Amino acid sequence: MLPTFKNSALLTRALTHRSYLNEHPEVEPEDNERLEFLGDAVLDFVVANWLFRQYPDFNEGRLTSIRAAVVRAEKLSELANQIGLGDHLRLGKGELGSGGRARQTLLADAFEAVLGALYLDQGMRAVQRWLAPLIRDEVETIVAAQGDRDAKSALQEWSQALRRITPHYRTMDEAGPDHAKQFTVAAFIGNEEVGRGKGPSKQIAAQAAAADALQQLTIPPEAES
Repeated sequence: MLPTFKNSALLTRALTHRSYLNEHPEVEPEDNERLEFLGDAVLDFVVANWLFRQYPDFNEGRLTSIRAAVVRAEKLSELANQIGLGDHLRLGKGELGSGGRARQTLLADAFEAVLGALYLDQGMRAVQRWLAPLIRDEVETIVAAQGDRDAKSALQEWSQALRRITPHYRTMDEAGPDHAKQFTVAAFIGNEEVGRGKGPSKQIAAQAAAADALQQLTIPPEAES
């Protein structure tokens, strides 16, 4: 469930997509994009702090890779679904009609916006108390399955070992405004496209493409290591 707010206006803003304001000019012109920006930074800190305390034996590289696995859009949208966030979003008719309540990037952005709003409303401790139970099971699953493994490295190791060739990546699409770019990157082994991924940066999209390739090629875990 959503966190409880002292200032409900902050929560309302966190749940307001710009498409809603386009159709409701009478509403105060404030969507959730600035809160998303703040929430992104809050999320990185809270997850890093929690991992630092929970896994004292892990080195910097391992902690960084686990954090990256937790805060990627796919996981954030899963957390958003766990708390029913999509049901509370204020969206324009166009977004509603195109399935906006279930769209991964939209849910992930709104989740970050809620974190930013909660931080402004009650501070970092409140964010930590609310977020920790949500990420605990996710982190345990990631650690147990080595889901934080660098997908690009895993794909490169497999490709070089079995096909004697290094994968390469190509940006296929770039969409959205400058402050909210969405990149689509494809992974290739030779001339064969083996996977695609999306993300707010080319690097993140390339990792997603490599992860997709690992699934598409049905590479067993032992071949990835």
